[in-house]
Amino acid sequence: MSTARRFDPQLAARSMARKLAVQALYRWQLNDSPWQDLVQEFADEPDMLKADRGYFQALLSDIAQDRPALDGLLAGWQDRAAADLDPVEHAVLWVGVLELRNRPDVPWRVAINEAVLLAKRFGATDGHKFVNAVLDKAAHVLRGAEIAAGNG
Repeated sequence: MSTARRFDPQLAARSMARKLAVQALYRWQLNDSPWQDLVQEFADEPDMLKADRGYFQALLSDIAQDRPALDGLLAGWQDRAAADLDPVEHAVLWVGVLELRNRPDVPWRVAINEAVLLAKRFGATDGHKFVNAVLDKAAHVLRGAEIAAGNG
């Protein structure tokens, strides 16, 4: 039996949606506007052709509508206030914790791995370590049963 992974276009499209969502959320922190404006603004991004548009929009919508609650959750797992977070890391953490909390269809390991990869790509030098630590704590609280069962 082969252990080679096959390319899954749906997973690749979700990864691209996460990348674009992090970029949009970064922009949103620097220049607050309605989240719908971000959806429209990013619709013309070349990478949007490879992204799951519905997932991108759902991430932005859910985070925009639940930002205070997400920051409240994150506050319990990090050593600094939301206002003190690097905007890239903050955007990545929003996506990661939202997926851990609201998207049981996304395995907890995938949510953390995708977040760490985005933090490595766009964040500060060691920002991915912070993101990994925070989301690992979040996963143990939000997906404890899944982790205990060895799933994901």
